[in-house]
Amino acid sequence: MGDFRHIPVLAAEVLQYLAVAEGGTYIDGTLGGGGHAAMILDSLGDRGRLIGFDRDSTAIAAASESLARFGDRFIAVNRNFSEMESALSDLGIQAVDGFLLDLGVSSHQLDTVERGFSFQKDASLDMRMDRRSSRTAADLVNTLSHGELARIIREYGEERWAGRIASFICKAREDGPLETTFQLADLIKAAIPRKAWEERIHPATRTFQGLRIAVNEELESLETGLGSAVTLLKPGGRGVVISFHSLEDRIVKQMFRRLAGGCVCPRDLPVCVCSSRPQVKVLTAKPVMAKEDELAINTRSRSAKLRAVEKL
Repeated sequence: MGDFRHIPVLAAEVLQYLAVAEGGTYIDGTLGGGGHAAMILDSLGDRGRLIGFDRDSTAIAAASESLARFGDRFIAVNRNFSEMESALSDLGIQAVDGFLLDLGVSSHQLDTVERGFSFQKDASLDMRMDRRSSRTAADLVNTLSHGELARIIREYGEERWAGRIASFICKAREDGPLETTFQLADLIKAAIPRKAWEERIHPATRTFQGLRIAVNEELESLETGLGSAVTLLKPGGRGVVISFHSLEDRIVKQMFRRLAGGCVCPRDLPVCVCSSRPQVKVLTAKPVMAKEDELAINTRSRSAKLRAVEKL
């Protein structure tokens, strides 16, 4: 498992905003190769522990190997972080001192050709983070209606040519199922007029993102998991989320703002009747971005945005 590379994005900033409490209990909801988890465990001292979640069994195996030196202070859970409340209940854990969510697809998943996340090399149209799941990207492109395909590509991929791409997909599959990443990427390049190609972005980027998000139900998991993570925080505990595209960042920003806002009564009411109180304090007025020195050594950090809260 030594080939599971993971350069932790915004590493110093994660530790700064988590303010790791020695001896505390922490969650890494997106374990990956265990880079962030190792930093947190190193800061926890001999009595602290970290529970790491990942739906990808390959990531769990790799992290369990690389973090074996921490013994029983590290617990690996092969489940989606959206299921953390029930998983922690099974472990007898009712509250935590902090959590980290480093969202999106990992570098290892992108680089593993057979996973089908990338259009750079030919592979089966898979894109599953959890290979126990039955639905693949091939299932979506070969079975969904034109309207549903266009919606996924438009909403999740933020692709303005979504309708035209969906039309090309539906036409092509009349001659047989679409099965590979190159087949789909070539269709997308044909669907988008050459003059509309963006200078630094491959024409298939947004469509592949949209399909990946749909296959893995990433936004639904984020809504559920982030809400659960904040609920599990002890007073004074901190939560840190790193997102890599605007859809994720918007969900995080809006949820943190809502939880920090308190009263939800209509503005024209003379007094508050909802009894809602702020649950968190937002620590990042604007998202924290990677500095030049990190950008120079880790290109993945270019689109990373970090937001953090503290439980009241």
